[in-house]
Amino acid sequence: MTHIRIDHDGPVGIITIDRAERFNSLDVETARDLRKAGLQLARDNNVRCVILKGTNGIFCSGADLKYIRAGGDHKDLNYLQRNNSTTQQPRNYGDVFKQILEYIHSTISEIRRASKPFIAAVDGVAAAGGLGIAICCDLVIASERSTFEWAYSKTGLTGAESSTFFLPRLVGLRRSLELLFLNPRLDARRAQEYGLVTRVVPNETFDADVRAIAKSIADGPTEALGIAKQLMNEAAGVDRLDYHLDRELEHLARIADGDAFAEGLNAFFEKRQPDFHHA
Repeated sequence: MTHIRIDHDGPVGIITIDRAERFNSLDVETARDLRKAGLQLARDNNVRCVILKGTNGIFCSGADLKYIRAGGDHKDLNYLQRNNSTTQQPRNYGDVFKQILEYIHSTISEIRRASKPFIAAVDGVAAAGGLGIAICCDLVIASERSTFEWAYSKTGLTGAESSTFFLPRLVGLRRSLELLFLNPRLDARRAQEYGLVTRVVPNETFDADVRAIAKSIADGPTEALGIAKQLMNEAAGVDRLDYHLDRELEHLARIADGDAFAEGLNAFFEKRQPDFHHA
């Protein structure tokens, strides 16, 4: 795997997104490898707790917009087409998003079904899909320098990667709508106040603190904890997650085909404010 690393610290499994040159964003290869790593550690009975982390002061910035703008991987897109001809080209941005998000959404579903805890170790930026990937985990441990941002609306997107599912459950409808319409960038302490973050720890001891938390959980009664996790999932309606992920993907892929996203994407790379009014 090129940009996804798997490490072990005793009974703790560690997944690292290591694509710092693209702000730890996910192209299709990285999204596919993340899914593979998530499945592997979720189903490994020797792993009793999993840490998901980024590198170089970035947790994850979601789907790779540069990759999407370039049209994705044409060969890998064939399975999305009615006619799987090798000469068929991607129809639009929505197909490329679908290519990436189907892997990410599968990973998120596995995290929630896993009978062991997943800890998002957020050190730095968690934005758009990175926010969704973080908050789908059972615990979110953030360094003091971390920030959390909805960010989808900057490019005219609707939200995916479980964000529209978990935000109302974690922070309530009113604050979810604040994040949607006003898009504040929350620092770690503010995100903790909102209910997005479990614990904030110092930058200097971040890695050691996260591993200590993971090891304390791994030393506990993991079978009982896993069952209780499933019961809480049921109580919170998380059994509807897969249906909701499909709805997120459907709507984001559709909106990505429109003029507003094309304008938002161009503005993003041209480092200017988008003009959605005329898009």
